[in-house]
Amino acid sequence: MATRSGRLSVSRFRPDSGPRSTALPRVRSVAGQVFLLQLAVMILFAAAAGAALVFQARSASMQEARQLAFGVAQAFAHAPGTLEAMKSDDPRALMQPRAEEARKESGVDYVVAFDPNGFRWTHPDPALIGKHIYALREGAAADRPFTQTFEGSLGLSVDSTVPVHDTGGKAVVGFVSAGITVDSVDEVVQGQLPKLLGFAGGALVVSAGGTALVSRRLRRQTHGLDPSEMTRMYEHHDAVLHAVREGVLIVGGDGRLLLANDEARRLLALPPDAEERRVTELGLEAGTARLLGSGRVANDEVHLAGDRLLAVNMRPVDPDGGPAGSVVTLRDTTELRALAGRAEVARERLRQLYEAGVRIGTTLDVTSTAQELTEVAVPRFADAATVDLLDPVLRGEEPAGPGSEMRRAAVHGVEAARTLHAVGELIRFVPTSPMAVGVELGHAVLEADLATSGDWMAAQAPDRAQRVLNHGFHSLITVPLRARGVVLGMASFWRSEAPPFEEEDLAFAEELVARAAVAIDNARRYTREHALAETLQRSLLPGSLPDHSAVEVAHRYLPALDGVGGDWFDVIPLPGARVALVVGDVVGHGLHAAATMGQLRAAVHTFSALDLSPDELLGHLDELVARIDGDESAEGDDKGVTGATCLYAVYDPSSGQCSLARSGHPEPALVHPDGRVEYLRVPGAPPLGLGGGEPFEAVEVTLPEGSRLVLYTDGLIEDRDRGIDVGLEALRDALARPGRTPEETCRDVFDTLLPASPGDDIALLVARTHLLDPSRVAEWDVPDDPAAVAGIRADVTRRLEAWGLDEMAFTTELVTSELVTNAIRYGTGPIRLRMLHDRDSLICEVADGSSTSPHLRRAATTDEGGRGLFLVARFSQRWGTRYTARGKVIWTEQSLHDPASDADAVTADTLLDQWDEAWPA
Repeated sequence: MATRSGRLSVSRFRPDSGPRSTALPRVRSVAGQVFLLQLAVMILFAAAAGAALVFQARSASMQEARQLAFGVAQAFAHAPGTLEAMKSDDPRALMQPRAEEARKESGVDYVVAFDPNGFRWTHPDPALIGKHIYALREGAAADRPFTQTFEGSLGLSVDSTVPVHDTGGKAVVGFVSAGITVDSVDEVVQGQLPKLLGFAGGALVVSAGGTALVSRRLRRQTHGLDPSEMTRMYEHHDAVLHAVREGVLIVGGDGRLLLANDEARRLLALPPDAEERRVTELGLEAGTARLLGSGRVANDEVHLAGDRLLAVNMRPVDPDGGPAGSVVTLRDTTELRALAGRAEVARERLRQLYEAGVRIGTTLDVTSTAQELTEVAVPRFADAATVDLLDPVLRGEEPAGPGSEMRRAAVHGVEAARTLHAVGELIRFVPTSPMAVGVELGHAVLEADLATSGDWMAAQAPDRAQRVLNHGFHSLITVPLRARGVVLGMASFWRSEAPPFEEEDLAFAEELVARAAVAIDNARRYTREHALAETLQRSLLPGSLPDHSAVEVAHRYLPALDGVGGDWFDVIPLPGARVALVVGDVVGHGLHAAATMGQLRAAVHTFSALDLSPDELLGHLDELVARIDGDESAEGDDKGVTGATCLYAVYDPSSGQCSLARSGHPEPALVHPDGRVEYLRVPGAPPLGLGGGEPFEAVEVTLPEGSRLVLYTDGLIEDRDRGIDVGLEALRDALARPGRTPEETCRDVFDTLLPASPGDDIALLVARTHLLDPSRVAEWDVPDDPAAVAGIRADVTRRLEAWGLDEMAFTTELVTSELVTNAIRYGTGPIRLRMLHDRDSLICEVADGSSTSPHLRRAATTDEGGRGLFLVARFSQRWGTRYTARGKVIWTEQSLHDPASDADAVTADTLLDQWDEAWPA
């Protein structure tokens, strides 16, 4: 700390007494000593750098010499003509001129060629040509180039030797050696040495100049004091600084703490390494930190520091242009400690209210929200807390008015809280209880001493009152839960270990409960809407699917966690033993999505009754959705059908044909009897309402008997953590199991693909197909002649007898006669009659090439005809018209279990009179 205090401009005197240092008699100041030390270091560094540079230069030159020697030897050995010259009769004469020329041009000291036995062919000194080279290849292989430092005839040299092979590369014909003497290398280094020494000298001069500047600045800052004088000055300074009973701080202009005495450290609880850190990083209260870093003037400003209130004074260090910064003094104001305690309580209450706003209402569940209120209150405000709600609130309904009968919704607190009423228990508060009084008055009620005012407890629950007191509960605050002017229940706060509640606690309790009441009311409203949506959806979705001979079906529906949505499915019986399978999806959740789903499902039923093909049905459905959107937009309602998809399939068990069309929906899966899975390529189309009038396209496939058709919504194969491709592969794996029933298939799919927390609705429909027995299908081509009707009746009767349906013969003859006669009279050919013996019905179909449909009417007494369709409708369970690409089909369906009750009362003569003119005798 003494060294840092040198930043102060508080003392400029020079002590007179005491011995001075004699270690450096001529250089007493700190600046001079530092200068000499730095100068010596610079000289050492310059010498070391010069030596290092010389060594580095020599090393680099040697390396360059090795590379040069090797390159020259390699080039001469592989030069054109070298091999032929070595293999000639007189290699000396051919190679000596070339070797000397290569030596002079490359700058090496010698280029020597010699035979495998070591006798020279070339040499710069002609006297050495033909002489033997001793110690030729020490430690080197004879068939590879090598480089070494070699003591040759020219002295110590860097030598590289390269063998020359014959054309086959198997034998060495001779060697080429090139080298440069070490003396040449030293000449290069010595040529560079003046430069290196000049560089080192220049660096020394620059360093000495920098050292002189630093020393001059240091001399100015220390005022020429020697170390002993500075030591005594700082010792006196520290003695005064830390002896005062006020905190002293020095804060720099950049907001860093430069100095703090012991008292300041104690008052502010500063860390040991506080100096040189910014005041905002010392963990101080926000207001105190802002003041210390502001640099402004302060006079006895009161700031909170932990459990202390400090009076802070702050002044600039040197307002006359010195270093920027401030001197701060701190004084502990003990007379304001009581006020500090109340401020702490207020701050804690504000913090708790903020926490309540964050923690209460995280879910839209009434009981969970009530539990969150008790957890926020305990233990910082109360030792135990309870919440009691009116029964309609728990059901999501709005209470008719305040009442004294409530149900315990949440309890939280100390172990003694078990003596209070348990969750779910119905409580009838007596009129004298604080709960009943609070509901009546509409504000919080305080019971400061339960022991002296606990008569209501004895009246409320005699067996429980004494146990509550014995477990230490001594005071209570109860507050009505009011939201939007309606009392939802009561919140009660109990204390057993903390001091008793006081009047000033009432305001906080009311504020806390008011925030929770809004969250509980929001949860109540959500519960009500969720219950309504579930009720609506249950009423709109099929409760049970019809038992149909064409398919065996199973289904699953799972709403998303956010609530019910718009996914739906259906199985609709169609004429001719056919069946329609439907799956749809409306984007969104809640009442609007469920209501829209109901509209679309009803529309599909209506369009199915018209016996439309899948593409036509989707076209009508697309127009309906567009019209709904247009109507809602015209009314200013932005809750239109933001997205709806549908997949519609019609299966005919007589032929195994299935016709499918889809609008924005995933493709269905087909599981063959052997377990093979394929996704049917149904032509895609935009979602409903977005097609812009574009036609839909249907596809027809033949389904093997016993195959499973799987229809689903996108929530099954796609979620936040799984892409659609991964979902489709997982669905394929779950379906690829032969011999599974539809119910088992649904279970397999949900076990494999169901996410832990579904983010979207999931609908699944599995249908296993069946085919009608061909022996139960009869068809006849009808001639375009009224006389053929009698023969048709006879064929029908014989077929009914073969099926064991003799009792159906009379009414069936009547129905087929009318339908065939109408087709002959008013239709066009070809005419065809088909009868289907289904499991529980008999179906008659007459097809012709005309698109004109008959209409049922009541004939007048003067009309000659018009009663045939009336009789058909009377003796059939259902009848209708189905249009095809080449005409129409008029069909009837008769129940085998409930034939027309009055059929026997009508004589044959009475009915056949209708066809006297049509049928000749």
